[in-house]
Amino acid sequence: MTHAPQPAGRTAVRRHDREIVALALPAFGALVAEPLFVMADSAIVGHLGTPQLAGLGVAATLLTTGVNVFVFLAYATTAAVARRVGAGDLPAAIRQGMDGIWLALLLGAAVVAVVLPTAPTLVDLFGTSATAAPYAVTYLRISALGIPAMLVVLAATGVLRGLQDTRTPLYVAVAGFSVNAVLNLVLVYGAGLGIAGSAWGTVIAQCGMAAVYLAVVVRGARRHGASLRPDAAGIRASGRAGVPLLVRTLSLRAVLVLATAVAARLGDAEVAAHQITLTIWSLLAFALDAIAIAGQAIIGRYLGAEDAAGARAACRRMVQWGAASGVVLGVLVVAARPLLLPLFTSDATVHDRLTPVLLVVAVAAPVAGVVFVLDGVLMGAGDGPYLAWASLATLVVFAPAALAVPVVGGGLTALWWAVAGLMMVVRLITLWLRARSGRWIVTGAVRA
Repeated sequence: MTHAPQPAGRTAVRRHDREIVALALPAFGALVAEPLFVMADSAIVGHLGTPQLAGLGVAATLLTTGVNVFVFLAYATTAAVARRVGAGDLPAAIRQGMDGIWLALLLGAAVVAVVLPTAPTLVDLFGTSATAAPYAVTYLRISALGIPAMLVVLAATGVLRGLQDTRTPLYVAVAGFSVNAVLNLVLVYGAGLGIAGSAWGTVIAQCGMAAVYLAVVVRGARRHGASLRPDAAGIRASGRAGVPLLVRTLSLRAVLVLATAVAARLGDAEVAAHQITLTIWSLLAFALDAIAIAGQAIIGRYLGAEDAAGARAACRRMVQWGAASGVVLGVLVVAARPLLLPLFTSDATVHDRLTPVLLVVAVAAPVAGVVFVLDGVLMGAGDGPYLAWASLATLVVFAPAALAVPVVGGGLTALWWAVAGLMMVVRLITLWLRARSGRWIVTGAVRA
């Protein structure tokens, strides 16, 4: 029995689907594993006492914020390496990745030099109580020693994603989380080091993850004859490529910080409900960001191979994936709402605030799915400058709307219409217009 040949268009769609799933699923697992580090630390340190847990909360917030600011090390490296892969030049791809890793080491050393002497001041800026502050300073100073390793992990993850490998980062992330949990238990309780033991456990786990990544990259470099030595011009180029993405990240981070500040003015129940909503929103973001990461790697490869048509087709398919994923996640939020509310709190007042806000999140999820994908597509194309300006424009539109919420007597629901509604719609418009224009399609091994 013979089968009729499949239309070329359907074959291409299936090929794109296989690529997206193969990259996005492991990426999602790695993304979810990352916040588990802080969760494990919190669960273990929490049994030491409330001051220790409060100190960990402050220090962990400072640490994760400081590291997440440099997430461009992963994004910019993914795009640059993927282009070289598409062009068929693996030695240059790995060389490009090494420039990002060297930049990560330099930035990590600079951050450590700043954090160690200023740790008490940074902790005080959070208004930390006198009982919690010493624990926060201890954790921050010790864990800061692992920042260079954390940034190397970001850059090396970008290298492997650019090489179309998202499985290795998943394995390393899971192993790192497991080692971190075991070390925390042993050092905090077995060795009696308290919160310092938790910090040292995290440092050791992060250094181990960085060592594994470096071993993988070095092995690839030797196989393809790529140089491992630092190249000043290459490091400067990596830094320049990262600046626009740094602006993008800071702008979007400012949106969330401003939203939290406004929620704090609405009341205690509103702040609690806002924090829970942020947690759920972050989980949705991890799922949608996995498709965006696949977009970075796939688009960069197509453009490096000078296949503009393939890049456009992949973009269209990933947008469809993003929208569909957003619909599914939105439905899940609504369906799981009766289970989610008591999971986080038993306060009926907080439940009342959460119910309409979660509906806003559910409605906005499909829009967010498209936004995340387009963001990843433009990152993969190396269109950082446009992303920076688009993010700044989003902040400019969002800020007055958010600040007006308490002035006009709006509540948390109105605030989240600004966060998940207005902000996402503005981002959708700016990113969609850019995608439709085709100006992001610049082919070749290096974006001119």
